[in-house]
Amino acid sequence: MDRARTAWWLWPGLLSLEAPLVAVSWLYMFAYVWQVNYLPWQAYAALGISVWLVYVADRLLESHFRVPGDPSLGPRHHFHRRHKVPFLVFGVMAGIWLVILQFWFLPMELITSYSIPAALLVIGFFVLAGISAKSREIPYMRNLIAGLAFSYGTAMMAHIFVWTEGVFQLLASRELLGFAVLCAVNITAIHIWERDRIARSEEERASMEMGLTLPLVIVAVSAMAFAYMDNPHLFAENDGQIPARPFFLAILISAGLILLLHRNRNRFSLEALRSLADLAMIVPLPLFLVLARS
Repeated sequence: MDRARTAWWLWPGLLSLEAPLVAVSWLYMFAYVWQVNYLPWQAYAALGISVWLVYVADRLLESHFRVPGDPSLGPRHHFHRRHKVPFLVFGVMAGIWLVILQFWFLPMELITSYSIPAALLVIGFFVLAGISAKSREIPYMRNLIAGLAFSYGTAMMAHIFVWTEGVFQLLASRELLGFAVLCAVNITAIHIWERDRIARSEEERASMEMGLTLPLVIVAVSAMAFAYMDNPHLFAENDGQIPARPFFLAILISAGLILLLHRNRNRFSLEALRSLADLAMIVPLPLFLVLARS
């Protein structure tokens, strides 16, 4: 893409920066809801670098293995393929910084215990990505694993500073699972919007419509129920006795924005939809801050 013809709002996606921005935003929310009073900047940096490396690797591999003309190969993939060498160079540099952050600044438990499920999920994601590379079907299982990997990798950077709990409590937490499903739905929405442009029948479009609307409704209803269970006095006067925990309200907001995009998908280009889907995952942060301090 020629720089003069590239809109400014496309650059975060072209440089694979949108996912790290989403991750660090939700890391703050995980830390707040789990009452981690101090989360070092190294945790945010390590998470951002890790997510960036995974996304760069995924886009380079997808641009190499997917068949030409695949609707999922947009400007982001073409940009990564054209600039493969710079991405590889910066990837090596980022990997070195990640090792330094891990061994010099972060708890060793991140490697000895928390990183094992993360590594398994990432490996599973790349295996499924390779299997589905030449398929025209929507990779629901791949997206579910991707959502779990993204959610777990984000949450563990906060949960490791919850000294009274361990990795098993993290795996069973409602916050982790709720965010994982939201991430999976977000990824699936993008695939459905891509396939919707080339769908050949109304039956196929109706099937994809239900395949996204139903999970979004389930996410929204579950988020409302969990938000109430966390704090039934969130919008009432409680004299500060009950701390606000609006984590699931943030999930509800993101799900609502994705549904709004889905209902108006024909008004936007695919690249605009991809960028707006990323934005839908970041918008809850300022609202979370307001609710958390109310």
